[in-house]
Order: sequence, then C-alpha cells, then structure tokens
Amino acid sequence: MIYYVYIIRSKSTGKYYTGMTNSILRRLQEHNQRQSNTRTTKYNTDYELLFCQEVENRNLARNIEKYLKSGAGREIRNEIMDENFGIVAQPG
Repeated sequence: MIYYVYIIRSKSTGKYYTGMTNSILRRLQEHNQRQSNTRTTKYNTDYELLFCQEVENRNLARNIEKYLKSGAGREIRNEIMDENFGIVAQPG
C-alpha cells in the first residue's frame, strides 16, 4: 500500500506539522475541519500542504516522518522550506 509523508503549515501561526497517511487529501481535510485527533493541529483550520512524498509502505513512511521530526530533520525541513518557498520557520 502507498503511504505519504507530508508537511503542512498553518497560515495564521506559521507552524509546521509533519505526518504520514495513506490518503493525503482526506488527511488534509481532517486537519482543516478539526477532525484530527492530533493535539498539535486541532486548534487551527488554515493548513496548507507544502510537501508530500509518496513511499512504498507504512514502515518507510514512519521512519521518514520520525526523522523529519528529529532535531536534524527539522533543520533540513526548515532549510528546504526557506529555499523553496521563502518561508522561515516559527519557533515551536
């Protein structure tokens, strides 16, 4: 089964969220309609999809997600977002 690792950003707070799913459109809709059980994203409804990578299985998606949430992964994510979108990450 195909999975996706994604990065979304709240337009109002500028904060990122990194996650994984098997349905990127459904998951983005859940974040934006407060149907997500994720504490980090349940208070905003203005998320935009900035990055999405298709991977071949859940384990690989989970490993990439965990890396992007690590200290080194967040630094790389922030550099990529700044270079490609001119977006400077907000603390947090």
